[in-house]
Order: sequence, then structure tokens, then C-alpha cells
Amino acid sequence: VQLQASGGGLVQAGGSLRLSCTASGSISRIAAMRWYRQPPGKQREVVATIDSDGSTNSADSVKGRFTISRDNAKNTVDLQMTSLKLEDTAVYYCNAVVLSDQTWRSYWGQGTLVTVSS
Repeated sequence: VQLQASGGGLVQAGGSLRLSCTASGSISRIAAMRWYRQPPGKQREVVATIDSDGSTNSADSVKGRFTISRDNAKNTVDLQMTSLKLEDTAVYYCNAVVLSDQTWRSYWGQGTLVTVSS
């Protein structure tokens, strides 16, 4: 199973960016999918979570600005980011809990850099 993230880049404060992540491989089911981020010099933190039933949860720091969504048919999870702030600068990682070959495992994407400039 592989997760491929895309969509990062350089954006001005107040702008928007959309991240996408696709899971591929021998996948039977996907449970929770998440986006994490790791700001420079800081620890990785969870940004938003979406369960297989579509229920979502997000960090207080991004509530009202970021929206997580998924397409179960395509095994994708997106993160729509709006009203971006300087402090949103980070490497963003997607994560999925996947049933593959009768075993549940957590998989990570390779990370995509989001840089918010003033």
C-alpha cells in the first residue's frame, strides 16, 4: 500500500491551497484518514481526521479554515485550506489506516511542503 500526496506549494497569507492524497495497492478497506503537519522545528501534529462514515474532526487552529473530505471509491483524501496564515507553514502528511492482506496497518504519505508567505 502506498499513499501519494500532492498539492503543496507557495501561497500568500490569506490564500487557499488544496492538498490531495491517493492510496493505492492491495486495499480491502480504509478506516480513518488524516492529515498531519510538521512545522519547522516542531513536532508533527494532527490537522484533521475523517472516518469511513464521513464524520470529521479538526484541530482548533484550523477550524473554520480547513476542510477534510474523502472519496471512498477512489481511495482519496483531500484537505482544502483557506485563509492561510504564516503559522500554517509546514510539511503536510496524509495518513490512512488500511486493511490490506487481512491486516490493519497505518500508512503515511511522503509529505508535501506548504509555505505561506507574507
